[in-house]
Amino acid sequence: MGVRKPTLRSVAEAAGVSTATVSYAFSRPDRVSAEARTRVLAVAGELGYAGPDAKGRSLRTGRTGAVGVIFTTGLTYAFTDPYVTAMLAGLAEALEPSRTSLMFIPFGEVSAGMAPDQVRRSVDAVHRAMIDGAVADGLDDDHPAVRVLAERGIPLVRSNETAAGPSVVIDDRQAGRDVGRHLAGLGHRDIVALVATPHEPGRVVEVTEQTPLFPYSRLRLTGLRESLPADTRLRVISGGSNSALAGQVAARAVLRGSERPTAIAADSDVLAAAVAGVARERGLWLGAGLSLTGFDDQPVAAELGLTTVRQPVHRKGFLMGRMLVDPDSERGRITLPTELVVRRSTGPAPSVRLGE
Repeated sequence: MGVRKPTLRSVAEAAGVSTATVSYAFSRPDRVSAEARTRVLAVAGELGYAGPDAKGRSLRTGRTGAVGVIFTTGLTYAFTDPYVTAMLAGLAEALEPSRTSLMFIPFGEVSAGMAPDQVRRSVDAVHRAMIDGAVADGLDDDHPAVRVLAERGIPLVRSNETAAGPSVVIDDRQAGRDVGRHLAGLGHRDIVALVATPHEPGRVVEVTEQTPLFPYSRLRLTGLRESLPADTRLRVISGGSNSALAGQVAARAVLRGSERPTAIAADSDVLAAAVAGVARERGLWLGAGLSLTGFDDQPVAAELGLTTVRQPVHRKGFLMGRMLVDPDSERGRITLPTELVVRRSTGPAPSVRLGE
């Protein structure tokens, strides 16, 4: 006969307390005395009891104590991209007081041409996730993950202006205008917009291919176009997966030969930093032979003297989390401010002398 698995009730009996006290000792220690909790945990350790079953508790209470984060760029992105790590830090800060856990939920990039079985596996992962709410960055209303969460009645907070429902956003279109006006004012008429896409880095992204871009990229491109003079040549080039390696491949393609632009407006500081490295290889001085802008104002931007759009990423993550754990504190949509931070990476276009 096998050894009986310890239960909440057997721990309560052995400790001489109620089952509620045992439950509180693990999940709500503020509800029991320090002495009672110490006794319960000691008995639980002796019996090999690890705590109430999370699945069973969620069925009884209707809550799991977890918030999901939807990733369409791979889970490793959460640990390597400075924008994502800053957003997650803010999110965790908002969730920590309520002891709410974070669950990372991978979902393949639909616009990259996922096979039906890949979409099905991703959808199943969202269906199975035991979460009370979710956060998604850069997903449109018709994204399969968004639809599944809506069907399940799971509260969702997003960070793009196209979102219907609770969201924490910046005015990406206006930020694009700010970049465009700055470059146009410096005399630049041959500009490349370098954006993260599911396409291979370095290839031209035609207008007909720009619909699947992330919502924020589409809005920034719209603002950029609106602010540039009619005689400006603007090319949209894929930066690939928004990584240093992909950015380097894209930069080498853009800076090769006679088609080199006078300015590059990168969709992130990650891509801009990659361009800066390749520019150095080619003997180009930023702000002189080539102007370069980024987006986010991560620490690397100041190190490189990069002109970039500053956005409060940590604050964005914090407010998204607070919308989920305390929906009465924040409602609807919050728009956070941005600022174009001008540094030495931008200057007059070659052969242009301002003020003459």
